[in-house]
Amino acid sequence: MADLLLRNIRPWGGESVDLTIAGDRITDVAPTGTSAPVREVTGTGEASSAVVDGRGLLALPGFINAHAHVDKSWWGQPWQPYGGVATTQGRIEHERARREELGIPNVESTVAVLREFLRHGTTAVRTHVDVDLGVGLRGIETVRVAAEQLGGGIDLDVVAFPQDGVVRRPGVMELLDRAAAEGADRIGGIDPCTIDRDPVAQLDGLFDIAERRGVGLDIHLHDGGELGGFQYDLIVERVRRSGLYGKVTISHGFALGDLAPARQADLLAELAELGISWTTVAPVGSAPLPWQQMRDLDVALGLGTDGIRDLWSPFGDGDMLRIALAFARLHRLRTDEDLRYAAELAGVRAAGFVGREERDLVPGARADVVLVDAENVPDALVRVPRRELVVAGGNVVVREGALL
Repeated sequence: MADLLLRNIRPWGGESVDLTIAGDRITDVAPTGTSAPVREVTGTGEASSAVVDGRGLLALPGFINAHAHVDKSWWGQPWQPYGGVATTQGRIEHERARREELGIPNVESTVAVLREFLRHGTTAVRTHVDVDLGVGLRGIETVRVAAEQLGGGIDLDVVAFPQDGVVRRPGVMELLDRAAAEGADRIGGIDPCTIDRDPVAQLDGLFDIAERRGVGLDIHLHDGGELGGFQYDLIVERVRRSGLYGKVTISHGFALGDLAPARQADLLAELAELGISWTTVAPVGSAPLPWQQMRDLDVALGLGTDGIRDLWSPFGDGDMLRIALAFARLHRLRTDEDLRYAAELAGVRAAGFVGREERDLVPGARADVVLVDAENVPDALVRVPRRELVVAGGNVVVREGALL
């Protein structure tokens, strides 16, 4: 028997349907009024179903945050002013100098930022979690404990992330290997040229761990121009000679938008062939990505929030619909088709980043549903309305923009 029936909702702004949920799965989607009857609450101890009137609201699948750092946030703590030197290395040093003072990582702040994600309809997150000589693997345990406190509302895909470098910090490679052995979904890397200044050693070590442990790779690359392009080439070369087809992600990858058209086209063909995926947070001022070619070649592209109110940046509220809007603006999207594509990047098109095969509002998918008061998907994207209802794993967790 169904546990929950959402009546009169419009998936992606289409015709009205009734959506039936049992446990944490969608079991049926049928035109409104034609779904099988369900029993209301009739007596103590009798099996019953909850029925929610969707009021013809637009329905979207739960959002997917494909690039986050939930261990770094000071959400819920007193405001922290931005400081330090505004470079990648400067931000690393500033964070290392202040994180102990702020008690980062800690369960309370991580729960707080995850709750904000959930309030905005995000039900799955790939999060990078710092692994270094100071914090060890404590951040991974902190994030897992925090996720447990949400009762399964958010699925986490954990990347053990060496923010402070790998080769230049002896012992970090061993920590990454241990994290992979103890259940991290992926290991990360960062700017092999400009952080470690030894790209071959960093990438060879990371690929060795990933192959031996059977985990994925997700590598931060901030370097622009041909320096960034050179590092893409090194990654492509290693994917070709490894068993990691479809298991490597480049995060940020700002140089992709800088490359000459012919160079860009050759690289995109290699990304498609090897299943190398890409994530972006669509930052203001970055070079637009060749999103149309990536879409046409079926190169997986995901959106993320990056850090939320952390020592790198005071910005962010965890709303993936707002990130999709930023992507649309950066890339000058205008048509309804293209605006819908931006919204899809925040959900169905990002399923692979959190290890899911099915993410849409269809039978068999996890029951993650977001209802908003909007005429259609482009309207929802440009207005970013509040979430009227959020269902996560079959449970109603948000009503009228407020967590239950």
